[in-house]
Amino acid sequence: MKLHFEPNLDFQLQAIESVCDLFRGQEMCRTEFTVMQGAVDGQLALAYQEEAFGIGNRLTLLDDEILKNLQAVQLRNGLPIDSALRSGDFTVEMETGTGKTYVYLRTIFELNKHYGFTKFVIVVPSVAIKEGVYKTLQMTEEHFKSLYAGVPFEYFIYDGSKPGSVQNFATSSTIQIMVVTVGAINKKDVNNLYKDNEKTGGEKPIDLIRATRPILIVDEPQSVDGGLKGKGKEALEAMNPLCTLRYSATHIHKHHMVYRLDAVDAYERKLVKQIEVASATVEAGHNKPYVRLVKVQSKRNVISAVVELDIQTRSGVKRKEITVYDGEDLEQTTGRDLYANHSIGEISVAKGNQYMELRYPGGEVFLQPGQAYGDIDKNALARQMIRRTIKEHLDKELRLRERGIKVLSLFFIDEVAKYRRYDEEGNPVKGDYARIFEEEFVRVARLPKYKELFENEAVEYLAEQVHNGYFSIDRKKVGGKTVEMFKDTRGDSKVDEDTYNLIMREKEKLLDLNEPLKFIFSHSALREGWDNPNVFQICTLRDIRTERERRQSIGRGLRLCVDQSGHRVHGHEINTLTVVANESYEDFAKNLQREIEEDTGIRFGVVEKHQFAAIPISADDGSEQPLGAEQSETLWTFLKDKGYLDSKERVQDLLRTALKENTLELPPEFEPQREAITAILKKAAGRLEVKNADERRQVKLRKEVFLSEDFKALWDRIKHKTTYRVAFDNDKLIADCVKSIQEAPQISKTRLQWRKADIAIGKAGVEVEEKDGAATITLDEQDIELPDLLTELQDRTHLTRRTLLRIVKESGRLGDFKRNPQAFIDLAADAINKAKQLALVDGIKYQQLGEYYAQELFEQEELSGYLKNMLENTSKSVFEHVVYDSDTEREFAEQMEKFDAVKLYAKLPGWFKVPTPLGSYNPDWAVLVDTDEGEKLYFVIETKGSVHANDLRHKEGAKIACGRKHFEAIASLHADPAKYVVAKQWSDVPVGG
Repeated sequence: MKLHFEPNLDFQLQAIESVCDLFRGQEMCRTEFTVMQGAVDGQLALAYQEEAFGIGNRLTLLDDEILKNLQAVQLRNGLPIDSALRSGDFTVEMETGTGKTYVYLRTIFELNKHYGFTKFVIVVPSVAIKEGVYKTLQMTEEHFKSLYAGVPFEYFIYDGSKPGSVQNFATSSTIQIMVVTVGAINKKDVNNLYKDNEKTGGEKPIDLIRATRPILIVDEPQSVDGGLKGKGKEALEAMNPLCTLRYSATHIHKHHMVYRLDAVDAYERKLVKQIEVASATVEAGHNKPYVRLVKVQSKRNVISAVVELDIQTRSGVKRKEITVYDGEDLEQTTGRDLYANHSIGEISVAKGNQYMELRYPGGEVFLQPGQAYGDIDKNALARQMIRRTIKEHLDKELRLRERGIKVLSLFFIDEVAKYRRYDEEGNPVKGDYARIFEEEFVRVARLPKYKELFENEAVEYLAEQVHNGYFSIDRKKVGGKTVEMFKDTRGDSKVDEDTYNLIMREKEKLLDLNEPLKFIFSHSALREGWDNPNVFQICTLRDIRTERERRQSIGRGLRLCVDQSGHRVHGHEINTLTVVANESYEDFAKNLQREIEEDTGIRFGVVEKHQFAAIPISADDGSEQPLGAEQSETLWTFLKDKGYLDSKERVQDLLRTALKENTLELPPEFEPQREAITAILKKAAGRLEVKNADERRQVKLRKEVFLSEDFKALWDRIKHKTTYRVAFDNDKLIADCVKSIQEAPQISKTRLQWRKADIAIGKAGVEVEEKDGAATITLDEQDIELPDLLTELQDRTHLTRRTLLRIVKESGRLGDFKRNPQAFIDLAADAINKAKQLALVDGIKYQQLGEYYAQELFEQEELSGYLKNMLENTSKSVFEHVVYDSDTEREFAEQMEKFDAVKLYAKLPGWFKVPTPLGSYNPDWAVLVDTDEGEKLYFVIETKGSVHANDLRHKEGAKIACGRKHFEAIASLHADPAKYVVAKQWSDVPVGG
C-alpha cells in the first residue's frame, strides 16, 4: 500500500501561496562563496585542500517591499495587518491533521520554482517528529518529482558525527533539505556544529550553513524556541537565515501571521474528523469518603488546595470542587458524618513535589494532583472504558471494512506498568490493562452482532495479536533491580523495536487490513510527532481532568482516514473520532474549548475589527477585491453601536437572537455581502461543537416511501452518472487573457527608499522616532538580465509557448517586462490563470456514461447522525429523520414537510456525487411535487443562504454551474426530466400555482 497525496486541496494551496507571495518581485538569483574541501568519510586530511564554490540563497527585496507583500497577504486572509516589519519570522497556523508537513515541504518546491531558493533547514523539537518528517519526505519524493518536472533534490537528517553532509549542503546546486532536531544544535559547548572539523575543510559546520543564508522551517516552534530568548531561538538565529517560516497549530509567539486555518475552521470545513465523546462518569457513588486533589496553590503567601468532595446540599449529595487549608475538618466542610475524623494535613506547592496530606482514621495518604482517595476501583472503571472502546471499534469495522478502511484505536494510559511489567528475570509480563483488554476483547467479539467479523477466527489467539504498546520508557527488573529502559527513538532499541517500526516507520503496513495490530497503548511518546489517519477511537485511561491534554490527545486521531488504495476518504459520515473519556461530555467540551483558547489565541464569542476585511466585493471593472481594513472597522463600529457587540468585542445575546431570527441589521452599503458577514458572525456567536456519542442515532429508511413508485420515478431521473470534457474557445481565452493583462495595474521600476529616524537610548530602552525626509527614488537598472519570459509563464500557467507569445504581444505591455521583469511575470501569470478558471466552467460539457447510482445503495450505506443536527420523525422524507448540515437546510426541510405540494423528498447522501474540475459536488435534495393540476414535477435542489450568483463564493458558484450542466446532460433520458434549482427557501422553487 502506498499513501496518495492530493495536490489540489484549496486550503493547502492557499497556505503555500501565502508564503510564496511574501517574496513577490524577488529576482531569480543566488549567491556564491568559497568553501575549502576537506577529508571525506573519516579519512585523515591530506597535505592539500581544494577550493569549491558554495551556493546560497539571496534576497534582493527591500524590507518595505516585503512589508507591502505581507500586508497584502494578511488582508487577503482576513488577518490583523502589521504596520511594520519587526523580524524575518513568519507564522503559518494550521490545525493538527490538515497536512502541515506536506504544506511546508511543498512550499520548498514552490519557492525554488518561483525564486530559485535552494537551501532549506527544517528544525523540529523531537526525534519522533524528525522521524515523521523524514518518513514524509520519503513518501512524497515521487509525488513532488511528478509535480515539479523531476526537479532534483536531496534531503538528509543532520548527524553531528558526519559533518561531511553539511559540506555537500553548502556546495550543491540542487535543492537541499536538512532535517535537524533542536537538541542537535542548541548547545554550543557540546554540539559538533560549532566546532572546527577537518571533514569540512577545517571550518565550523555552522559557518557553512550561515553562508548559504538558508530558509528555516520550524516545526512546532513553541517547543523549539525555549521562549523568546531561549537556547532554541539562539540556535536558529545563529544560522543567519534568509527568513524563518514557523508552522504549528499552537503558536505561543505569533510573529508575522501569514495564514491561519484554526481548529474551528478545520472542523467546520470537514478537513479533519468530527469529534464525539463517550463519557464515563460515576453517578450516585457517594458511599465512601471521597477526596480528589485537583491542584495545590499559593496565593498571597497563603497555601491551599483545591479538592473534589461529596458535599451535602438541599437537593442531595453533589460532587463539588472547593478550596481547603491545612487542618480543615472534612466532616464539617461536607456536612456528612461519612467524613468523620478525616482532615487535611500538610500541603506542598514545591515545583516537582506537589502533594496534599489527607489524614483518616488509622493513617494518612499523600495525594498528588489528579489522585483520589475513596474512589471507585480504578480497574473497574478502566474495564468499562476499554470495553466501550472495543465496541466502538468493532461497530466502525462493521461499517468500514467493506470500504477497505482499516480501523485503529489508541489508548493513553497513566503508567507503563499497568500495561507491561517485568518479572525478576527481565521477561515481559502482561499488566492489568493488557489482561483486561484481552478478556473484554474475547467477550465483545463473541457477541452475535460481530459474528461476521470473526468467522473461522480463534478469538482467544486473536486477542493477543491485535494489541501492543509503544512507550518512551519501559521499566525492567534486572538482577532484582528496577532499571528504566529509555526508548531509543531512532527505532533500534531492543525493547518494542518491532512495534516502534510498525507505528512510526511503517504506517502503510499498519493501515493494511491484513496486519492484525489494531489497538495501540501509549504512555506519552505518541503525544507529539505521531499521527495515523485511521485512528477512530481514543480512550483516555489517564486522568485528563487535571492534565491539559485533551487537545493534544485528540490531535492523534484528527486526520481524515485512507482506504486500502492509500486515497483519502472525505466526509463526516465516515470520519468520526470517538473519544472515550472519564469526564462528562459537557465538561470535556468546555475544557477542550478552554485549551484551544489558551493554545491558539482563538477568542470564542469575539468579533475583531479586522475580521471582515477579506470579504470579497465586486469592483467597478468587474474584478474581485477584498473589503479592506477600513471598511471592516466601519462595519464593526456599526455592530457595536447597535448593541450586537460590547466594548470588549464580545458577542451579545441581541446578536445571537438576530442571527437566529434573520433580523440582523446592516448598513445599506454592506447588504450585498450579507451572507459572508452573517457567516463570520455565526462562527463567532457559536461554540466549538463536540458531539455526544450517546446522541448518535442510526437513521432508517422509510420503506413505504423508498419502495414507492413515486420515489422510483424520481430516482430514475437523477441517478445517471456522467463524465465531462472541457473545450476551450482558444481565441476567446486569449482575448480574455489579453484584456485581463491590459487592465492590470501599472508596474513601476525598482525603487530605493530612504527613511530617517532619531534613536534615543535611555533607561526605558532604545526608542526610535521617524523624522521628516523620507523619499523614494527610482533606480534605472541598466544591467538587468531578462529571464526567459515564455518559460516562466509556461511553468505557471501550463499554456503553450505559442499561445503565451500571442497573449503578451497583444497585451501591448512588453515594455513593463523590460522595466521590471519579475513584477510583470507575476502580474501576467495571475491574470492568465484567473481567465483560465473562468473559461474552465464556461467550456465544460457533460456526457452520459451509461452507469448510474443504484437505488439499493440507500439500503447498503448506513446513515447516522446526532440529535442536535437531526429533524426527527419526518413524514415525506425517504429517511425517518433528516440529518442536516446547516440552519438553511433544516428550515428548508421543515418547509417541505409543511407544503402540501411536496409529495416526497430525499436529502441526497454523501455518496451521490457529480464530478467537476474543482472536485466532487454533492447536491442537497431530490424532490417530487404534485401540482394542483395533477402534474408531477421533479427537482434537484441546492440550498444556499443566497440565490444570487454574485453572492456565492467563486468555487461554490462554479460547482453549482457544473451541477446544472450535469443535469442538463441527462435530461434527454426523460420527457419530464428533473429540473436543477438553487433555492434559499421553498418559495424560490418554480412549482407554478
